Amino acid sequence: MIRNCIDIMSSWLIPLIIMVSLIFGITKKVPVYETFIDGAKDGLKVAINIVPYLIAIITAISMLRASGAIELAQKAFSEVLNTFNIPVDVLPVMIVRSLSGSAVLGIFSDIAHQFGPDSYVTKLTAVMVGSSETTFYVLAVYFGAVGIKKFRHALLAGILADIVGIITAIVIANILFL
Repeated sequence: MIRNCIDIMSSWLIPLIIMVSLIFGITKKVPVYETFIDGAKDGLKVAINIVPYLIAIITAISMLRASGAIELAQKAFSEVLNTFNIPVDVLPVMIVRSLSGSAVLGIFSDIAHQFGPDSYVTKLTAVMVGSSETTFYVLAVYFGAVGIKKFRHALLAGILADIVGIITAIVIANILFL
């Protein structure tokens, strides 16, 4: 019953928001179509401005994967990770999560396919994916879109938040799933 109600509400929510926005704009005598076109033009300008930042992030992720740096890090940190009951297969998520959400979802998909949905590795990875942010992507896209070039304090805060998120995910997963 509740699920059906939620399904119905979710299928009507976006059309309802669009209709309310149109009606509100018309009643306030806003040129709705022209305003929409101006917004689309601004969006296109932003998209063009952030392309170099996106290319840099994609290149960095591709280099990490192709160079074997992630596998080397897995071998180097395997004993330390095992000490804290962290499967070595989760390390790529820890490394890539700050760079790209889609890349980490691909890694998560591989882990879930390899170990199964009910395994500790998959559950830990899921908690990690949900408890951290794509810091470098956010800095590149949002700061690049508005032309901010000095973001060292935001970078430090983002990396610290990612580290806290990863540590918290490990603690929570150990409490809930072991």
